[in-house]
Amino acid sequence: MTTKSIMIVGVGGQGSLLASKLLGHLLMGQGYDVKVSEVHGMSQRGGSVVTYVRYGDKVCSPVIDQSQADAIVSFELLEAARWLRFLKPGGQVVTNTQQIEPMPVITGAAQYPEQLAEKMQAAGAKVDAIDCLSLAQEAGNAKAVNLVLLGRLSHYFDFPQEAWQEAIEACVPEKFLDVNRKAFELGKSA
Repeated sequence: MTTKSIMIVGVGGQGSLLASKLLGHLLMGQGYDVKVSEVHGMSQRGGSVVTYVRYGDKVCSPVIDQSQADAIVSFELLEAARWLRFLKPGGQVVTNTQQIEPMPVITGAAQYPEQLAEKMQAAGAKVDAIDCLSLAQEAGNAKAVNLVLLGRLSHYFDFPQEAWQEAIEACVPEKFLDVNRKAFELGKSA
């Protein structure tokens, strides 16, 4: 199998690192060689965070170059647009529709861009945008956006449901399992 590349992007504190860990665990369980690289950026201050997940028969490097990502999983619309140049032509974006204002917008120096999903589609990306925050809240915890996103992402993989559940159980602390399972299911069925 040729190497596939997924970027997980978001803002610090949203759970992107757990999402990448869970996805890496799932892919290793399916027999792939997996490389995960975490670039924290200013994650502790709400800054941009990106994680690379690459898998295939033999993966030599975890780094994804521009125009090489098969998919971008984004916790926030502007982050999806910010990293779009890394997506292959016709690649898949799975994004939360939530908008988290960056500092220039908060201070009034800039405006949050409008119609980002439409602009990404116009640039050639396939965009699957859903309100993950509302679904996470419905599951019982607003912090479960990461599992809602992974549930949605599961549509683009041909892996058994049991493999996803095993990865969730292996990566999520037991006291949060029920909420995270529900969040995954809500994302999958959205």
